Amino acid sequence: MSRLLQTIAVQGRVCAAMGSAMYGDVLQLVAGDVEADGVFAQIFAGHENDSPRMALPLRLLGGLHRLALEGRAPALRRWYPSVGGDWDAGAGWPDIVQAACEHTEYLHAALDQPPQTNEVGRSAALIGGLLTLADRFCLPTRLFEIGCSAGLNLRADHYCYRYSGGDWGPADSPVTIDDAWRGELPPTAARLDIVERQGYDIAPLDATTTDGELTLLSYVWPDQQARLDRLRGAISVARQVPATLHRRAAADALPELELVGGTLTVLWHSIMWQYLSLPEQSTVQAVVEEIGSRARPEAPFVHLTLEPHRRTPDAEVEFLVRARSWPGGDDRLLAACSPHGPPVVWE
Repeated sequence: MSRLLQTIAVQGRVCAAMGSAMYGDVLQLVAGDVEADGVFAQIFAGHENDSPRMALPLRLLGGLHRLALEGRAPALRRWYPSVGGDWDAGAGWPDIVQAACEHTEYLHAALDQPPQTNEVGRSAALIGGLLTLADRFCLPTRLFEIGCSAGLNLRADHYCYRYSGGDWGPADSPVTIDDAWRGELPPTAARLDIVERQGYDIAPLDATTTDGELTLLSYVWPDQQARLDRLRGAISVARQVPATLHRRAAADALPELELVGGTLTVLWHSIMWQYLSLPEQSTVQAVVEEIGSRARPEAPFVHLTLEPHRRTPDAEVEFLVRARSWPGGDDRLLAACSPHGPPVVWE
């Protein structure tokens, strides 16, 4: 049980540090309930020794949030800001416990669903990386994403990014990302032309359906209105800008990825590597190398990532934007950012 309690406690501190006082409170209370063998211990039964990389607390929180969004636990709506409530830990916690008692099986099943955040803020890192590549290669871009969820980040060029002194992207976009970039800005004058958008996921979501929208909203922290607004705006963009999504694991899909002359092929992923098993990671890495070996000056290939890394073995974990380009395998660190994207600090 100590491993589970540690996972819950760490996630609670992360949520609080990243601006969700509500989830910091909830997870602290959940940990106490688990330790006291309460209803949440029953919900987590069988998962006591799961790896922290499975993000079980976020899966639980997503299940609870969906109960509030759907109105299946009406009392929760008084406390969830995403549906007009006001969070109060002392008054709200008994209603959360009651909802957990009434929906124990549902919440236990929710632990089997990987978080489908499709965090739109990460597009600030994606689009800056693509602008850098467009400036470097001067070719139309074919964009592929593994772990794409609903593919909202595949539409990154249709969002507006604001930074000190200016903005980039359509001014009338329903998605506006404030404080998107800092530091040495990406080449905003570069011509970015995305001619193909394809995504791969083991459980892709159709964000244009009611169920898909609810699933995505449920994994956004309910007291972070800016993230909720970005997500709702991105869903409206998805209804207008097509992207092809495939229900396939990365290790199965990538061997079929072809390079096309006269275009830049970019493979992108963000905060999904932890959800791959070690054998899957090894397979994907090997396939990326193989694709790179086929790159030519007229058909370059780039592996663009936003994932947690340590710059040195003793350094703190950071969320870094990196681009490895072929021919040649040149590896460049482009930027660092928060797990949810902005601000992206370019180097």
